[in-house]
Amino acid sequence: MALNQITSSSRSKLLKPLSCFSSSTSLRRPFSSSSDDNTVITVETSAPFVGHNIDPPCRSVETTPKELLGFFNDMAVMRRMEIAADSLYKSKLIRGFCHLYDGQEAVAVGMEAAITKKDCIITAYRDHCIFLGRGGTPFESFAELMGRKAGCSKGKGGSMHFYKKEAGFYGGHGIVGAQVPLGCGLAFAQKYSKDNTVTFTMYGDGAANQGQLFEALNMAALLDLPAILVCENNHYGMGTAEWRAAKSPAYYKRGDYVPGLKVDGMDALAVKQACKFAKEHALKNGPIILEMDTYRYHGHSMSDPGSTYRTRDEISGVRQVRDPIERIKKLIISHNLATEKELKDIEKNLRKEVDEAIAQAKESPMPDPSELFTNVYVKDFGLEAFGVDRKEVKVVLP
Repeated sequence: MALNQITSSSRSKLLKPLSCFSSSTSLRRPFSSSSDDNTVITVETSAPFVGHNIDPPCRSVETTPKELLGFFNDMAVMRRMEIAADSLYKSKLIRGFCHLYDGQEAVAVGMEAAITKKDCIITAYRDHCIFLGRGGTPFESFAELMGRKAGCSKGKGGSMHFYKKEAGFYGGHGIVGAQVPLGCGLAFAQKYSKDNTVTFTMYGDGAANQGQLFEALNMAALLDLPAILVCENNHYGMGTAEWRAAKSPAYYKRGDYVPGLKVDGMDALAVKQACKFAKEHALKNGPIILEMDTYRYHGHSMSDPGSTYRTRDEISGVRQVRDPIERIKKLIISHNLATEKELKDIEKNLRKEVDEAIAQAKESPMPDPSELFTNVYVKDFGLEAFGVDRKEVKVVLP
Protein backbone atom coordinates (compact mmCIF):
# COMPACT_ATOMS: atom_id res chain seq x y z
CA MET A 1 0.00 0.00 0.00
CA ALA A 2 1.46 3.39 -1.00
CA LEU A 3 1.97 5.89 1.78
CA ASN A 4 -0.04 8.46 -0.13
CA GLN A 5 -3.00 6.08 -0.35
CA ILE A 6 -3.39 5.04 3.27
CA THR A 7 -6.92 5.12 4.68
CA SER A 8 -7.98 6.61 7.98
CA SER A 9 -8.19 3.21 9.65
CA SER A 10 -4.78 2.10 8.43
CA ARG A 11 -3.27 5.43 9.45
CA SER A 12 -4.43 4.94 13.01
CA LYS A 13 -2.65 1.58 13.08
CA LEU A 14 0.54 3.11 11.72
CA LEU A 15 0.44 5.89 14.28
CA LYS A 16 0.36 3.75 17.40
CA PRO A 17 2.66 5.03 20.16
CA LEU A 18 6.24 3.94 19.60
CA SER A 19 7.99 1.70 22.10
CA CYS A 20 11.47 2.21 20.77
CA PHE A 21 13.34 3.98 23.53
CA SER A 22 14.26 1.25 25.97
CA SER A 23 17.86 0.89 27.03
CA SER A 24 18.40 -1.88 24.50
CA THR A 25 16.98 -0.30 21.36
CA SER A 26 17.68 2.65 19.10
CA LEU A 27 15.48 4.86 16.96
CA ARG A 28 12.90 3.12 14.80
CA ARG A 29 10.72 4.47 12.04
CA PRO A 30 7.13 5.62 12.61
CA PHE A 31 5.62 3.82 9.62
CA SER A 32 5.54 0.18 8.66
CA SER A 33 7.51 -0.74 5.55
CA SER A 34 5.89 -1.28 2.17
CA SER A 35 7.05 -1.74 -1.40
CA ASP A 36 6.60 2.00 -1.99
CA ASP A 37 8.81 3.03 0.93
CA ASN A 38 11.81 2.96 -1.40
CA THR A 39 10.29 4.79 -4.35
CA VAL A 40 12.93 7.26 -5.57
CA ILE A 41 12.07 10.93 -5.12
CA THR A 42 14.41 13.57 -6.58
CA VAL A 43 14.66 16.81 -4.62
CA GLU A 44 16.78 19.89 -5.24
CA THR A 45 18.73 21.26 -2.28
CA SER A 46 17.58 24.55 -0.78
CA ALA A 47 20.83 26.29 -1.73
CA PRO A 48 23.71 25.49 -4.09
CA PHE A 49 26.94 23.99 -2.78
CA VAL A 50 29.98 26.26 -2.93
CA GLY A 51 33.31 24.57 -3.61
CA HIS A 52 36.90 25.52 -2.86
CA ASN A 53 39.51 23.85 -5.07
CA ILE A 54 36.90 21.26 -6.03
CA ASP A 55 33.84 20.99 -8.24
CA PRO A 56 30.76 20.84 -5.97
CA PRO A 57 28.24 18.00 -6.16
CA CYS A 58 24.91 18.22 -7.97
CA ARG A 59 22.03 19.93 -6.17
CA SER A 60 19.64 17.14 -7.17
CA VAL A 61 19.41 14.60 -4.34
CA GLU A 62 17.69 11.23 -4.49
CA THR A 63 15.63 10.21 -1.48
CA THR A 64 12.74 7.91 -0.60
CA PRO A 65 9.53 8.13 1.45
CA LYS A 66 11.15 5.90 4.07
CA GLU A 67 14.15 8.19 4.37
CA LEU A 68 12.12 11.41 4.55
CA LEU A 69 9.84 10.00 7.24
CA GLY A 70 12.90 8.68 9.07
CA PHE A 71 14.51 12.13 8.96
CA PHE A 72 11.36 13.66 10.43
CA ASN A 73 11.13 11.04 13.16
CA ASP A 74 14.77 11.25 14.18
CA MET A 75 14.96 15.04 14.17
CA ALA A 76 11.71 15.30 16.13
CA VAL A 77 13.16 12.98 18.80
CA MET A 78 16.38 14.98 18.92
CA ARG A 79 14.51 18.27 19.23
CA ARG A 80 12.26 16.96 21.98
CA MET A 81 15.17 15.45 23.88
CA GLU A 82 17.10 18.72 23.91
CA ILE A 83 14.07 20.74 25.02
CA ALA A 84 13.52 18.24 27.82
CA ALA A 85 17.21 18.45 28.81
CA ASP A 86 16.77 22.22 29.16
CA SER A 87 13.95 21.69 31.68
CA LEU A 88 15.85 18.99 33.57
CA TYR A 89 18.86 21.26 33.89
CA LYS A 90 16.75 24.09 35.26
CA SER A 91 15.29 21.58 37.74
CA LYS A 92 18.87 20.73 38.80
CA LEU A 93 18.51 17.09 37.76
CA ILE A 94 21.30 17.72 35.25
CA ARG A 95 24.39 19.40 36.69
CA GLY A 96 27.65 20.74 35.31
CA PHE A 97 28.01 21.82 31.70
CA CYS A 98 25.27 21.19 29.15
CA HIS A 99 25.31 22.27 25.51
CA LEU A 100 22.14 21.76 23.47
CA TYR A 101 21.88 20.96 19.76
CA ASP A 102 18.33 22.01 18.82
CA GLY A 103 18.40 23.76 15.45
CA GLN A 104 21.35 21.74 14.17
CA GLU A 105 19.59 18.37 13.83
CA ALA A 106 19.88 18.25 10.03
CA VAL A 107 23.65 17.84 10.30
CA ALA A 108 23.34 14.75 12.50
CA VAL A 109 20.69 12.95 10.44
CA GLY A 110 22.02 13.96 7.02
CA MET A 111 25.51 12.78 7.87
CA GLU A 112 24.25 9.40 9.11
CA ALA A 113 22.27 8.90 5.89
CA ALA A 114 25.48 9.05 3.85
CA ILE A 115 27.73 6.76 5.89
CA THR A 116 27.82 3.51 7.87
CA LYS A 117 28.54 2.72 11.50
CA LYS A 118 31.97 1.50 10.41
CA ASP A 119 32.82 5.10 9.59
CA CYS A 120 33.93 7.05 12.65
CA ILE A 121 32.60 10.27 14.14
CA ILE A 122 34.25 12.41 16.80
CA THR A 123 32.86 15.74 17.94
CA ALA A 124 32.95 18.52 20.51
CA TYR A 125 30.79 18.90 23.60
CA ARG A 126 27.49 19.53 21.73
CA ASP A 127 27.16 15.80 21.29
CA HIS A 128 23.77 14.46 22.48
CA CYS A 129 22.16 14.23 19.04
CA ILE A 130 25.25 12.81 17.36
CA PHE A 131 25.05 9.97 19.89
CA LEU A 132 21.38 9.40 19.01
CA GLY A 133 22.22 9.32 15.32
CA ARG A 134 24.83 6.65 15.99
CA GLY A 135 22.17 4.39 17.47
CA GLY A 136 22.07 5.58 21.07
CA THR A 137 18.77 5.88 22.94
CA PRO A 138 17.11 8.75 24.82
CA PHE A 139 17.20 6.60 27.97
CA GLU A 140 20.98 6.19 27.76
CA SER A 141 21.26 9.91 27.06
CA PHE A 142 19.15 11.08 29.99
CA ALA A 143 20.78 8.54 32.30
CA GLU A 144 24.19 9.96 31.37
CA LEU A 145 23.01 13.55 31.72
CA MET A 146 21.74 12.76 35.22
CA GLY A 147 24.91 10.87 36.20
CA ARG A 148 23.32 7.41 36.39
CA LYS A 149 25.31 4.21 35.86
CA ALA A 150 23.04 3.15 32.98
CA GLY A 151 24.25 6.14 30.99
CA CYS A 152 26.27 5.74 27.81
CA SER A 153 29.46 6.64 29.70
CA LYS A 154 28.37 4.97 32.95
CA GLY A 155 27.30 8.31 34.39
CA LYS A 156 30.88 9.59 34.53
CA GLY A 157 31.02 11.69 31.38
CA GLY A 158 27.93 13.82 31.60
CA SER A 159 26.75 16.07 28.78
CA MET A 160 30.14 16.66 27.18
CA HIS A 161 31.39 13.09 27.06
CA PHE A 162 28.89 10.80 25.36
CA TYR A 163 30.54 7.73 23.79
CA LYS A 164 29.60 4.67 21.73
CA LYS A 165 32.72 2.98 20.43
CA GLU A 166 30.89 -0.07 19.02
CA ALA A 167 29.02 2.27 16.67
CA GLY A 168 32.10 4.25 15.67
CA PHE A 169 31.31 7.23 17.90
CA TYR A 170 34.48 8.33 19.67
CA GLY A 171 32.86 10.84 21.87
CA GLY A 172 32.20 14.39 22.74
CA HIS A 173 35.22 16.37 23.93
CA GLY A 174 35.31 19.33 26.29
CA ILE A 175 38.55 21.03 25.26
CA VAL A 176 37.87 23.34 22.32
CA GLY A 177 39.33 21.82 19.15
CA ALA A 178 41.08 18.95 20.94
CA GLN A 179 39.04 16.33 19.09
CA VAL A 180 40.42 17.36 15.68
CA PRO A 181 43.90 15.78 16.08
CA LEU A 182 42.22 12.71 17.61
CA GLY A 183 39.93 12.45 14.59
CA CYS A 184 42.87 12.63 12.23
CA GLY A 185 44.48 9.88 14.31
CA LEU A 186 41.40 7.72 13.78
CA ALA A 187 41.68 8.40 10.05
CA PHE A 188 45.35 7.36 10.17
CA ALA A 189 44.32 4.04 11.74
CA GLN A 190 41.69 3.55 9.04
CA LYS A 191 44.20 4.10 6.26
CA TYR A 192 46.74 1.84 7.98
CA SER A 193 44.12 -0.90 8.29
CA LYS A 194 42.95 -0.41 4.70
CA ASP A 195 39.33 -0.85 5.77
CA ASN A 196 37.86 1.66 3.26
CA THR A 197 36.23 3.84 5.91
CA VAL A 198 36.49 7.51 6.86
CA THR A 199 36.38 9.70 9.98
CA PHE A 200 34.12 12.72 10.34
CA THR A 201 35.87 15.14 12.71
CA MET A 202 33.40 17.75 13.88
CA TYR A 203 34.09 21.15 15.44
CA GLY A 204 32.43 24.55 15.69
CA ASP A 205 33.26 27.92 14.22
CA GLY A 206 34.64 28.89 17.63
CA ALA A 207 37.23 26.11 17.37
CA ALA A 208 38.07 26.90 13.75
CA ASN A 209 40.84 29.30 14.82
CA GLN A 210 42.62 26.77 17.05
CA GLY A 211 46.22 26.08 16.07
CA GLN A 212 45.92 22.33 16.65
CA LEU A 213 43.29 22.17 13.89
CA PHE A 214 45.76 23.45 11.31
CA GLU A 215 48.53 21.20 12.59
CA ALA A 216 46.29 18.15 12.32
CA LEU A 217 45.01 19.17 8.89
CA ASN A 218 48.58 19.59 7.66
CA MET A 219 49.47 16.06 8.77
CA ALA A 220 46.25 14.67 7.28
CA ALA A 221 47.06 16.30 3.94
CA LEU A 222 50.66 15.10 3.94
CA LEU A 223 49.53 11.52 4.59
CA ASP A 224 46.37 11.65 2.41
CA LEU A 225 44.25 10.51 5.34
CA PRO A 226 40.51 9.73 4.90
CA ALA A 227 39.60 12.59 7.25
CA ILE A 228 36.57 14.82 6.73
CA LEU A 229 36.72 17.95 8.86
CA VAL A 230 33.18 19.18 9.52
CA CYS A 231 32.84 22.74 10.77
CA GLU A 232 29.38 23.18 12.26
CA ASN A 233 29.19 26.93 11.77
CA ASN A 234 26.30 28.07 13.96
CA HIS A 235 27.72 31.61 13.70
CA TYR A 236 28.48 32.18 17.38
CA GLY A 237 31.46 30.90 19.33
CA MET A 238 30.10 31.16 22.88
CA GLY A 239 28.85 34.77 22.77
CA THR A 240 31.01 36.11 19.96
CA ALA A 241 29.75 36.42 16.39
CA GLU A 242 31.94 34.75 13.78
CA TRP A 243 32.77 38.03 12.04
CA ARG A 244 34.22 39.39 15.28
CA ALA A 245 36.39 36.32 15.88
CA ALA A 246 37.62 35.40 12.41
CA LYS A 247 39.22 37.61 9.77
CA SER A 248 38.12 35.01 7.22
CA PRO A 249 34.89 33.32 8.29
CA ALA A 250 34.78 31.27 5.06
CA TYR A 251 35.76 28.17 7.01
CA TYR A 252 35.52 25.81 4.04
CA LYS A 253 38.47 27.68 2.49
CA ARG A 254 40.65 27.51 5.58
CA GLY A 255 42.63 24.50 4.44
CA ASP A 256 44.01 26.38 1.40
CA TYR A 257 45.77 23.26 0.08
CA VAL A 258 42.79 21.09 1.12
CA PRO A 259 39.52 21.30 -0.85
CA GLY A 260 36.40 22.52 0.88
CA LEU A 261 32.66 22.67 0.45
CA LYS A 262 30.08 25.03 1.95
CA VAL A 263 26.75 23.33 2.71
CA ASP A 264 23.34 24.47 3.91
CA GLY A 265 23.48 22.70 7.26
CA MET A 266 19.76 23.28 7.86
CA ASP A 267 18.88 21.04 4.90
CA ALA A 268 19.18 17.34 5.80
CA LEU A 269 19.26 16.27 2.15
CA ALA A 270 22.01 18.76 1.32
CA VAL A 271 24.04 17.42 4.25
CA LYS A 272 23.49 13.86 3.02
CA GLN A 273 24.65 14.78 -0.50
CA ALA A 274 27.71 16.63 0.79
CA CYS A 275 28.76 13.85 3.17
CA LYS A 276 28.40 11.19 0.48
CA PHE A 277 30.50 13.35 -1.85
CA ALA A 278 33.10 13.99 0.88
CA LYS A 279 33.43 10.31 1.76
CA GLU A 280 34.07 9.36 -1.86
CA HIS A 281 36.64 12.14 -2.14
CA ALA A 282 38.44 11.32 1.11
CA LEU A 283 38.83 7.63 0.26
CA LYS A 284 40.48 8.51 -3.04
CA ASN A 285 42.26 11.79 -2.40
CA GLY A 286 42.61 12.51 1.30
CA PRO A 287 41.11 15.19 3.56
CA ILE A 288 38.34 17.64 2.75
CA ILE A 289 36.61 20.36 4.80
CA LEU A 290 32.82 20.67 5.01
CA GLU A 291 31.38 23.89 6.40
CA MET A 292 27.82 23.32 7.60
CA ASP A 293 25.95 26.61 7.67
CA THR A 294 23.66 25.91 10.64
CA TYR A 295 22.19 27.64 13.70
CA ARG A 296 21.62 26.89 17.37
CA TYR A 297 18.39 27.99 19.01
CA HIS A 298 19.62 27.77 22.61
CA GLY A 299 22.54 29.71 24.00
CA HIS A 300 26.06 28.36 23.93
CA SER A 301 25.46 26.48 27.19
CA MET A 302 22.83 26.55 29.91
CA SER A 303 24.49 29.55 31.57
CA ASP A 304 24.02 31.58 28.40
CA PRO A 305 20.54 32.99 27.69
CA GLY A 306 21.58 33.32 24.04
CA SER A 307 19.85 36.66 23.60
CA THR A 308 22.42 39.25 24.71
CA TYR A 309 24.57 39.09 21.58
CA ARG A 310 21.80 38.41 19.05
CA THR A 311 18.20 39.56 18.74
CA ARG A 312 15.13 37.46 19.36
CA ASP A 313 13.97 38.50 15.89
CA GLU A 314 17.07 36.84 14.43
CA ILE A 315 16.32 33.57 16.19
CA SER A 316 12.62 33.56 15.28
CA GLY A 317 13.51 34.49 11.69
CA VAL A 318 15.72 31.41 11.34
CA ARG A 319 12.99 29.25 12.88
CA GLN A 320 10.42 30.52 10.40
CA VAL A 321 12.53 30.26 7.26
CA ARG A 322 15.22 27.62 7.78
CA ASP A 323 14.10 25.21 10.50
CA PRO A 324 15.32 21.71 9.46
CA ILE A 325 12.27 19.84 10.78
CA GLU A 326 9.79 22.19 9.12
CA ARG A 327 11.63 21.78 5.81
CA ILE A 328 11.33 18.00 5.93
CA LYS A 329 7.72 18.27 7.09
CA LYS A 330 6.86 20.40 4.02
CA LEU A 331 8.52 17.85 1.72
CA ILE A 332 6.57 14.99 3.29
CA ILE A 333 3.26 16.81 2.97
CA SER A 334 3.95 18.07 -0.57
CA HIS A 335 4.67 14.50 -1.74
CA ASN A 336 1.52 13.19 0.00
CA LEU A 337 3.50 10.87 2.26
CA ALA A 338 1.59 11.93 5.37
CA THR A 339 -0.81 14.62 6.47
CA GLU A 340 0.01 17.45 8.84
CA LYS A 341 -2.24 15.84 11.46
CA GLU A 342 -0.40 12.52 11.16
CA LEU A 343 2.92 14.27 11.67
CA LYS A 344 1.57 16.10 14.73
CA ASP A 345 0.35 12.77 16.10
CA ILE A 346 3.81 11.31 15.60
CA GLU A 347 5.38 14.23 17.49
CA LYS A 348 2.85 13.75 20.29
CA ASN A 349 3.72 10.05 20.58
CA LEU A 350 7.44 10.81 20.47
CA ARG A 351 7.00 13.25 23.32
CA LYS A 352 5.42 10.48 25.40
CA GLU A 353 8.31 8.16 24.60
CA VAL A 354 10.87 10.79 25.59
CA ASP A 355 8.98 11.43 28.84
CA GLU A 356 9.04 7.68 29.54
CA ALA A 357 12.79 7.61 28.94
CA ILE A 358 13.21 10.47 31.43
CA ALA A 359 11.12 8.67 34.06
CA GLN A 360 13.15 5.49 33.56
CA ALA A 361 16.43 7.41 33.83
CA LYS A 362 15.30 9.08 37.07
CA GLU A 363 14.75 5.64 38.60
CA SER A 364 18.13 4.37 37.43
CA PRO A 365 20.71 4.11 40.28
CA MET A 366 23.79 6.25 40.64
CA PRO A 367 27.21 4.61 40.18
CA ASP A 368 28.71 3.01 43.27
CA PRO A 369 31.34 5.26 44.90
CA SER A 370 33.94 2.55 44.26
CA GLU A 371 33.55 3.25 40.55
CA LEU A 372 35.31 6.58 41.01
CA PHE A 373 38.69 5.04 40.29
CA THR A 374 37.71 2.66 37.48
CA ASN A 375 38.05 3.40 33.77
CA VAL A 376 40.74 5.97 34.52
CA TYR A 377 43.63 3.98 33.08
CA VAL A 378 43.75 1.25 30.46
CA LYS A 379 43.62 -2.14 32.19
CA ASP A 380 47.04 -3.25 33.47
CA PHE A 381 48.48 0.19 32.87
CA GLY A 382 48.90 2.80 35.54
CA LEU A 383 51.10 3.26 38.56
CA GLU A 384 53.18 0.15 37.83
CA ALA A 385 54.36 1.72 34.59
CA PHE A 386 56.10 4.35 36.70
CA GLY A 387 57.70 1.83 39.05
CA VAL A 388 55.16 2.38 41.85
CA ASP A 389 53.91 -0.59 43.83
CA ARG A 390 50.13 -0.29 43.95
CA LYS A 391 50.03 -2.00 47.36
CA GLU A 392 52.08 0.82 48.88
CA VAL A 393 49.70 3.53 47.68
CA LYS A 394 47.34 4.95 50.28
CA VAL A 395 44.39 7.14 49.37
CA VAL A 396 43.76 9.85 51.94
CA LEU A 397 40.43 11.57 51.56
CA PRO A 398 39.76 14.96 53.22
